[in-house]
Amino acid sequence: QVQLVESGGGLVQAGGSLRLSCAASGRTFSLYAVGWFRQAPGKEREFVATRGRTGSTYYADFVKGRFTISRDNAKNTVYLQMNSLKPEDTAVYYCAADQAPAASRNAALYDYWGQGTQVTVSS
Repeated sequence: QVQLVESGGGLVQAGGSLRLSCAASGRTFSLYAVGWFRQAPGKEREFVATRGRTGSTYYADFVKGRFTISRDNAKNTVYLQMNSLKPEDTAVYYCAADQAPAASRNAALYDYWGQGTQVTVSS
């Protein structure tokens, strides 16, 4: 069993930056693929970024060049560095872990989810 706890969300002006963290429990977390998803009010949850066990990464087109996913296996923590934030990035951001090692954009494949952290970008 893996538990995920996100932090780092908040209110930021457009053009600003935030770094989200996702702390994980579990000795085998380093073997999992990890991902970030988000859900804005009235919208479905959508893929943001993913990182596989071997380091492969994929990003949604709308965050390419602005967001970076990384992980520190020694700390059992996944990060999402978000730069050049836009008001349309406002959402609850969730981290997720997939017991399979390959990075995936498909939320249905993820086995564990955090509770989410709110990111609000003002114009």
